Amino acid sequence: MRIRRITSHSLQAIAEAALIAMLVVGLMAGTAFAGKGGGSGTGGGSHTKPGTGGTGTLAVVIASDTNGDGAANWGDSVTYTVSTTATLYPYVATSCYQGSTQVLGGSAGFFASYPWPSAQVVPLKSQLWTSGAADCTATLYSNDGGNRTNLKTISFHANP
Repeated sequence: MRIRRITSHSLQAIAEAALIAMLVVGLMAGTAFAGKGGGSGTGGGSHTKPGTGGTGTLAVVIASDTNGDGAANWGDSVTYTVSTTATLYPYVATSCYQGSTQVLGGSAGFFASYPWPSAQVVPLKSQLWTSGAADCTATLYSNDGGNRTNLKTISFHANP
């Protein structure tokens, strides 16, 4: 058996070959997993019921009504009732603006296995939204196949 001495050129060649192999494996894995379920809570992957289409329904529900007036106000919390046949994994994005300044933004999944169900309740206040009224939108969407598809958008006003 003959022992060879490893030179810096040999190490560089080995490192280059390993890097190329890692890149090729990464590209193959990305192709192999494209369109598969994500599992990270981001809604990636294909979750559409076969043979179904449709849009959806979306309604605001006051989750916490601090002044008891039955309307959305700064400092209250809202959630949504969601129904759709377009996806098994619906999401709702909420954004609120005071004039042209976005003061609230967020998104949550509205399906049983969503790992952060507390995110389904949206406080109508933030570090940027410390008081006052705001105009809000809620958008029901799917993230199937890694592509966002808006299914329904509603607007509501949060009183001061």
